[in-house]
Amino acid sequence: MKKMIFHRMMLLAGCCAIVVFLGSCRGGNASKKSQDNLSAAAVQSGVLEIDDLLAGADSLVGKTVTIEGVCTHTCKHGARKIFLMGSDDTRTIRVESGDLERFDPQCVNRVVRVTGRLDEQRVDEAYLARWEAQAQAGTGETHGTTEAGCSTEKAARGETGNSVKERIADFRARIAARQAAEGKAYLSFYFVTASSYAIQP
Repeated sequence: MKKMIFHRMMLLAGCCAIVVFLGSCRGGNASKKSQDNLSAAAVQSGVLEIDDLLAGADSLVGKTVTIEGVCTHTCKHGARKIFLMGSDDTRTIRVESGDLERFDPQCVNRVVRVTGRLDEQRVDEAYLARWEAQAQAGTGETHGTTEAGCSTEKAARGETGNSVKERIADFRARIAARQAAEGKAYLSFYFVTASSYAIQP
């Protein structure tokens, strides 16, 4: 009788161990999926949609990525930048030509696939102070035809101001809000420095 009780206890302990093991495996997969933040199609093809890239951008900085989106704009100053749109015009990323020098103007309104390094631009108080000083001295780099700046780049960065002064004030307010909410005294804007690109058929 003692032998039978012992065997049943051992069997029960073994079953419990298997259940715990399977549960921990399932939990590990779920957390990996939640950390991943990428669509199944992106994982399979190796090509990220713009929404997926922006969702996981902080963990991809410095890495080589391949992205695809509709080109909404080419920089008029030598076509050194293009902007690729995701699901809507609030989800846009800037792509810089890097060593490629310039993009084909035919990119506009076409789906473009780009491979390059994801970089982060941080806008903090030091950045804004430099911008103010350059604006006062008339030495700052301009984008667009007026001090309001390039409308496509402004949309990508969520800007609302129509003058340099208003734009800087807007950034200061956003930085203050982020610092209060997250303890970070800067804004992060992501862009890709291209190593290759192709207009998709």
